[in-house]
Amino acid sequence: MSDETLLNALASFEHARVLVLGDVMLDRFVYGSVERTSPEAPVPVLALGRTSDMPGGAANVARNVVALGARVQLLGVVGEDATGAQLRTHLAALANLQAQLVADAGRPTTTKTRYVADRQQILRTDLENCGPLAAAVAEAVLARFRAALADTDVVILSDYNKGVLNAAVTAAAIAAARSAGKPVLVDPKGRSFEKYRGATVLTPNKQELQGACGHDCTSDEQVIEAARSVLAQGICSTVVATRGKEGMTIVQADGRAQHIRTVATEVYDVTGAGDTAVAAMAVSLAAGADISAAARLANIAAGIAVGKYGTATASGDEILERLRSADDGGTAESNYTLERARLLAAHWRRLGLKVAFTNGCFDMLHPGHVSLLTQARHTADRLVVGLNSDASVRRLKGAGRPVQGAGARALVLASLRHVDAVVIFEEDTPLGLIQALEPDVLVKGADYTVATVVGADLVLKRGGRVVLAELLPAHSTTETIRRMTAGGKA
Repeated sequence: MSDETLLNALASFEHARVLVLGDVMLDRFVYGSVERTSPEAPVPVLALGRTSDMPGGAANVARNVVALGARVQLLGVVGEDATGAQLRTHLAALANLQAQLVADAGRPTTTKTRYVADRQQILRTDLENCGPLAAAVAEAVLARFRAALADTDVVILSDYNKGVLNAAVTAAAIAAARSAGKPVLVDPKGRSFEKYRGATVLTPNKQELQGACGHDCTSDEQVIEAARSVLAQGICSTVVATRGKEGMTIVQADGRAQHIRTVATEVYDVTGAGDTAVAAMAVSLAAGADISAAARLANIAAGIAVGKYGTATASGDEILERLRSADDGGTAESNYTLERARLLAAHWRRLGLKVAFTNGCFDMLHPGHVSLLTQARHTADRLVVGLNSDASVRRLKGAGRPVQGAGARALVLASLRHVDAVVIFEEDTPLGLIQALEPDVLVKGADYTVATVVGADLVLKRGGRVVLAELLPAHSTTETIRRMTAGGKA
């Protein structure tokens, strides 16, 4: 699967519409420090510091959808209490999120309180009522769900086993979604998946899959066997098993299986990682990705989320950065295409970021190059570098050049912290790149004038800027090669 496939999906995230139904809750984190043990019992004494509250459960799924740049409708149930009011306030502050929370005076707003001492969770308390919804409340939820289907692309059922998604409500919601032609993703709970019959995709974690199939799910083969047993029952069309450090396994009704290995670099907190994964998968499917691409993007998003403390999210821009980092592992010139750079630039602009562009041969990188790139990056939020291909360099510099191939030169450039994207071009000038990328700032060395910079007229016409970077004297690739061939003599 090419990164262009993933980038195309990312570029369409802003058009995705997601409907989330499930158990909303408030995640509360109480931070402090432990320096002694209680004299009353062998338990630590937590000296309280600060408290942080944020949407949890299905509300965190919706929060993750928003973080990815998509629009979301959230349906759930809260109590008529201060916590419910606080949760509504948190959700109202999120752009592109429409919350329709039904109030039930007979149950409290579910609240998970985690006590954290020096970044280590030492206790969790839950305030909840896991009983099924009253008939009138359930019907009110379903009525809003059916009405919301017209303005959605994909449905997520986020089940935390807190009573909202009982068997009757779940069956009715899946039937309504299927009738409306909307795919249904389910983040399940419980030892049986029967109530999810008719879903499109089930995303159980390792423990949930083990509980449903009754045997260990440690190896790839065991996970595939368990997923196929779920599919054989007709519960869903696809199982995407989320396996923590082992990544994800996709098993489809036709028997095909695929493993996607984890991309998490450091794990600080797994709280809400499943919410991030199912949200990213749903947004990706709504954006036109197939299940394989959607799972890969979800895997990347989950890897980002577990690298943060608390109930975290992953943004589209963070996924782009992770994809770029993955590209740095090889020298394939296919990593540095105009299409990839164009998609990146378009995504950055949607985030309100300015894009700068500069170009060159960058053969045998030296301090003059680094100075140019540093100055260029300081003119905008992101920097795209156009890199002459090997054939283009030979036409411009003569036989024997470049010293390094385009893939190697691009890899070195992409590893620099000031460079956000590299694109290799075959022409002698970058005019085509500038026309396609439409940079906000065009940067060249001060040995040019604005009148002689290729593409300056296009950038200025669009209201952009042309910047002539200060040159670092006594540094050039030609001079470096001359000294090398002269045995290092000046």
